[in-house]
This record gives sequence, C-alpha cells and structure tokens, in this order.
Amino acid sequence: MIGTIANTAAILTGSIVGSRIKKGIKEEHQEVMFGAMGLAAFGLGINSVVQNMPNSKYPVLFIVSLAVGSMAGELMGIDRQFKKLTDRFSGGTNLAQGLSTAILLFCIGSLSILGPIQSALNGDNTYLFTNATLDLMSSTVLASTYGIGIAAAAAVLFCWQGAIYLGAGYLSPFLTPDLLTEISIIGGFLIASSGLTILNMRKFKTMNMLPSLLVPVIWFLVKGLFGL
Repeated sequence: MIGTIANTAAILTGSIVGSRIKKGIKEEHQEVMFGAMGLAAFGLGINSVVQNMPNSKYPVLFIVSLAVGSMAGELMGIDRQFKKLTDRFSGGTNLAQGLSTAILLFCIGSLSILGPIQSALNGDNTYLFTNATLDLMSSTVLASTYGIGIAAAAAVLFCWQGAIYLGAGYLSPFLTPDLLTEISIIGGFLIASSGLTILNMRKFKTMNMLPSLLVPVIWFLVKGLFGL
C-alpha cells in the first residue's frame, strides 16, 4: 500500500504547509482566496463533466442519480450531521464547506479509484504517485483557505483507497470504464456545486448529494444481474 501511504502523506504535508501560509495571509485577503478556491473547484468539476459526458452510454443516468441521491441524502440529513461534526473543530471557518470539497477532489476520480487496484494487482503505483502530486497542490491551496482541518481528508482518503486495495480482486471486474465514466460525471457535478457554494452564487448541500454516486453502482449491478 505504498502508493496509498504516499498519497495520504501528500495531503497531510499540503495541509500543514497550507495552514502555515494561511497564518501569513491578512484577513482582508481571505475573500480573494475563497474566490480563487471556488473558481478552481467549479472549473475542475465542469472539466470532469465535459471530458466524460461524450463517453456516457446512459445520458439520462446522471440526472436520475443526482435527483434520487440528493433526495436520499436530504432525508438522511448527511449535510447537517457533517456540519455538526466539523463545527467542533472549525475555529471560526466554514470547515465543512472546505472539507467536503477536499474529500470530493481527493477521492472521486479515476486515479484515486483505479490506483489502488493497479497497486494491489500489478504492484504499479504510477496512478497513486500521480494522484499524490495533484493532491499535494490541492490540499495546500485548500488548507491556506480553510486551515489545518483539511488534513482530516487524508484519513478519509486512506480508508477509501485502503478498502479498494483490499478488495481489488473483487472490484476490478466490476469497475468498468462505463461505470467510471458515470461516476466521474456525477463527481464533476458535485465538485462544481461545491465551487458555486464557495463563491456564494448558489447554496448547495453537497454532502447530501453524495448518495448520487451510489446510483450508477446500483444500476450496473441490476443491469448485470438481469442482463439489461
């Protein structure tokens, strides 16, 4: 699991460096940082959607996924519980907003999903080392805006990639390019929604939308079982 450990360490390092940078930023410049982070998240999300949408074989699936998943998340109150937890450690910043963006950026992507499988089955950590480099930069920027609390995303990533690594033999046949395409499209919309929320253009409860990522998984399971 050397690749996952490296990826986790990169996020921790970036969070520490970013939190140190934050201390040197004047309060009046914080709004500029929030704006830059919002634009970056929105751009990354839209880029993921644009790149993967042409490859989708189920053009309506992402709409159904977002609708059903968001409703399920709202009923479960995921966003409310998440904010309640992060408010204990926020130190006056909107840590829930930053941390939800960080978790999406770090965990929902082909590199973060396929990387542990490649590492487990072939001993190839190329994807994970590449992902670690990207996450190092992202965590530095996020922590410079939201503080050291972004480091909590490292634990989430470690558990996420660790679970995929341990279950690689079972997951590799199921994680087809078509499924990853649908997950990437929905993940892109979620990241973009985080960006819009940071920019105060529209208030999205992004954490409530997380169950949307499970809808394509369920669809492909049903499709496989019944030969649809």
